[in-house]
Amino acid sequence: MVASATAASAMVPVSVYPLTTNPAKGLHISCNSYPWLTFYARAGKEWMSDPDACMREYAATGLQGYEPGATSAQEIQALGPLLKKYALEMRSVYVGTTLHQAETGQQSIDTTLQIALAAKALGTKIIVTNPSPIRWGSPEDKDDAALNIQAANLEKLGSLLKAQGMTLAYHNHDIELRQGAREFHHMLSYTDPKLVSFCLDVHWIYRGTGNSQVALFDVVNMYGKRIVELHIRQSTAHVWSEVFGMGDIDYTRLVSALVRLKVKPHLVLEQCVEDNSPHTTDVVTAHRQGLKVAQELFAPLAI
Repeated sequence: MVASATAASAMVPVSVYPLTTNPAKGLHISCNSYPWLTFYARAGKEWMSDPDACMREYAATGLQGYEPGATSAQEIQALGPLLKKYALEMRSVYVGTTLHQAETGQQSIDTTLQIALAAKALGTKIIVTNPSPIRWGSPEDKDDAALNIQAANLEKLGSLLKAQGMTLAYHNHDIELRQGAREFHHMLSYTDPKLVSFCLDVHWIYRGTGNSQVALFDVVNMYGKRIVELHIRQSTAHVWSEVFGMGDIDYTRLVSALVRLKVKPHLVLEQCVEDNSPHTTDVVTAHRQGLKVAQELFAPLAI
């Protein structure tokens, strides 16, 4: 059983995939780099160890855009020729920040702004950031003083990006939903919507609230007008699916809610695999299939 699963999921050589795309008219769909990191790790490979080969494989899915997770302006600059070669847009970039401490906040703002300026030269409009926790994997939560510092720094970063004609989008994982979701709500309730928009990571809201669609749609009702980007992931029985499609989250309802709100966010697939995810296909096939579903599902949001 193990041997057959491994064989079925073996990586198909890059050269097998033609560089063809057939996107839904008026609908741009991108993908974050993190899913590729998880699929590659599962296959015993390292994402971007060979940037040209990796981006060729990425482009073979038919995805129109790429959202990298960036830590420096140099990383963004190095992507430029590959984006051009494979006809990919980079409408958004994901940047981790540390904003809850006065001593590190300004440094993080400066680094993010450098990344943003490099990305702007390549056509990027949205900078997504998830302010880091005190320590990853720690049960320690930020106190009120740290939350106030973080919100102020988030707003400051948003102001600097707005001056460059760019948009800052706040993103969260499950950590921010602890303790009555005080960190999550403070970042959106005590920042100026004109300076800090919202990247709704659908499944992290769902998982972080105990696998609750009630909580997910409460968030959409509260902050829906601030949504400028969606991170799109599905699970089955609370385990991340291998291919985006039907599952725990009612994405049809979400699309209807966004249409009702007259919100047309940037769409970014983030269908990752985790330890208990099915293992039946390769990364390109999974993204090709997921993209087809997404194009049909999100068609009402087409411009």
